[in-house]
Amino acid sequence: MTYLSSLPHSPGETPRDNRTINYLRISVTDRCNLACRYCVPKQDLPFVTHADVARYEELLTIVEAAAELGITKIRITGGEPLVRKGLFGFIKNLSDVPGIEDIAITTNGVLLEKNMDALVASGVRRLNISLDTLSPEIFKQITGKDRHAKVWRGIMAAHDRGIAPIKLNMVPLRGINEDDIEKMARLVLSYPFHVRFIEYMPMGNSGVTMDQQMLIPEISARVEAALGSLTPMGKGKHDGPARRFTAKHALGEIGFISPVSSHFCHQCNRLRLTSTGMLRPCLLHNYETDILSIVRNGGTCDDIKSVILETIANKPLQHSLGEKAPEKINSQMFTIGG
Repeated sequence: MTYLSSLPHSPGETPRDNRTINYLRISVTDRCNLACRYCVPKQDLPFVTHADVARYEELLTIVEAAAELGITKIRITGGEPLVRKGLFGFIKNLSDVPGIEDIAITTNGVLLEKNMDALVASGVRRLNISLDTLSPEIFKQITGKDRHAKVWRGIMAAHDRGIAPIKLNMVPLRGINEDDIEKMARLVLSYPFHVRFIEYMPMGNSGVTMDQQMLIPEISARVEAALGSLTPMGKGKHDGPARRFTAKHALGEIGFISPVSSHFCHQCNRLRLTSTGMLRPCLLHNYETDILSIVRNGGTCDDIKSVILETIANKPLQHSLGEKAPEKINSQMFTIGG
């Protein structure tokens, strides 16, 4: 049975909506081998200690309980998930959990090529790869590292091994990589990639200023200028918030994710589990519940499910980005899971 976030928000309230919650994003680490300016804060923050990071067996226990409540899709994130040892063994165990139908990874691609055999053997067939530019120089400016060639080799290795879909995620930033919008869009004419444009979301204390933010109406106009008119596509069972389009002669597709200019909260089907075991109903709200402590203190499966249901009940109807006085999101993106 799939549970809905139409559970009462608090005792005495009536149900608020009928969103199906079937998607859990799991951050397995806060560590990363890049330092992207929209993710990493301007000042150094300490990494969490090894003891505070959820062990794989603990994460598996949480997933087993979540699957009994209707979670069918898992996405592994970070930080950069490929920096954590033992990841692919964990993914194999996830695939054995009854009810889990889809497992995907979000990665920056730096370690993708060297891990391709293990990734394929684990059963992963869906990848999201962060790629904000096709220029090595701008890549270094955004990420702080000269690793564009490694990322592109990783993308090609995944393509050659039949991984599909391969989704390339770009965050356009004015004055930095905006001239790459059209170049990224044109990739769909040569490859069956899903190129997705994502609005920058202000969180924590990142190295991006609000005047650098670009919104989807402007971005989509530039994409259409490059590809011609776009034709809307339908959504699949496990699709997220991206609005999907195809273009004439395209092998791939275009996606737009607009958390700021056009809220899609009413369609959100996900929960997020941080590397320290905090369960969050929304990326853009500060509410979170310590589910890892329940596991470490010997909680039963029913205890874990109760925390999951409480978190779903506190899933907000919308966030406040774009409003005059938005809620400040205290956590950094890399600590929650991108």
